[in-house]
Amino acid sequence: MAVVRETHDHGRVPVGILGRMDDPATVVPLRSPDGLDLRQLRAFMAVAEELNFGRAAQRLYVSQPALSRQIKSLERVIGCELLLRDTHRVELTLAGHALYARAGTVLTALDEAIAATRSVGGELNARIMSIWAPMLAVAASVASIESLREIFEDVLASMPVPDDLAVRPVRAGGVPSLIVGAEPAVLHLHGGGHALGSAYGYRALVSGLATAGGFGVLVPDFRLAPEHPYPAALDDAVAAYRWLADRRPASEIVLSGDSSGCGLVLGLLARLRAAGDAGPAGAILMCPGLDPEGGVHEFGGPIAALHQAAATYAAVGDGDLTGSAPLLVQYAVDDPRRADAEAVIELARSCGVHVRADSYRTGVHDFQLFWTFLPEAADAMRSAAQFVQSALSTGEATSAG
Repeated sequence: MAVVRETHDHGRVPVGILGRMDDPATVVPLRSPDGLDLRQLRAFMAVAEELNFGRAAQRLYVSQPALSRQIKSLERVIGCELLLRDTHRVELTLAGHALYARAGTVLTALDEAIAATRSVGGELNARIMSIWAPMLAVAASVASIESLREIFEDVLASMPVPDDLAVRPVRAGGVPSLIVGAEPAVLHLHGGGHALGSAYGYRALVSGLATAGGFGVLVPDFRLAPEHPYPAALDDAVAAYRWLADRRPASEIVLSGDSSGCGLVLGLLARLRAAGDAGPAGAILMCPGLDPEGGVHEFGGPIAALHQAAATYAAVGDGDLTGSAPLLVQYAVDDPRRADAEAVIELARSCGVHVRADSYRTGVHDFQLFWTFLPEAADAMRSAAQFVQSALSTGEATSAG
């Protein structure tokens, strides 16, 4: 039977639960109760320190009735009385003393953890900005799209690729391509506003997907605008898909794209459906960037050639998606291109397509590029890999016709 101790005249505290108050080592650790609110805990600590509801309420910038309600809610959640109240004074019960002695340490540790997290978050953002710095520095002044391409490739080349991950060249339907990892189950169409980027440059991004899932990724080095305007890149995507579909069933292929490459993914789905080809098991859209005007300013300056390139693909991501494979759409909550992701999600759902929308607490467009050090990007890669594995196991292929 649990021994009990009197707490003035206001109830009893089972020592078998709290332990001896003069010996903290005897306290039995219990799981925190569900419904515990940090605001309630901070309210209790303020009253315990002030032993006065008025001063505590003023300190927390809340009304006394609101403060009293928070304390009572905390007592209900914990299951015992913490304070003794009358018209002249406030005192702690034994249970209140026990909570006060320990909660301060918990709150201090939590505040330190939050401060450290914010510091790390700031460091990560600074690291990302330092990676993009060469692009941001010259985007407004560079007149040659070739110069911009070289700088973009240098930026992408600075991102690591795992040493033990195989990368080999192939010609997929006549399109120069790379296979990253094992035999490919995913076909990835890279971003870059249809004018920048390459299969080689995007090894870093797709290696995250290949590493997380254990499957290979085919990356076509499709032709770029403005030298090769629409539909050159889409034609190359179709050729690469058919090459892969000749080597494995369509129900064992998943499409993937990032930024402007998402528009190519949607265009490829529509083209396959119109031609009567068997569709893939699913498609992943990483931070869709479908608005051609958005692509113009992506790196800080309106470059006429980039505008021309993007404008020729303005309608690639539009149209009817009825009958398409399930979609995974990943987007950053504070991405300036978030509206593009939301438009795709709405379009797909209006066409009866199953869509899973994953949002991530970051403001970086195409944040998946930074999967080696950004936690949100690593999570996104794991989620994408799980989507691929699920799609391949269920064979959600669609047939046009």
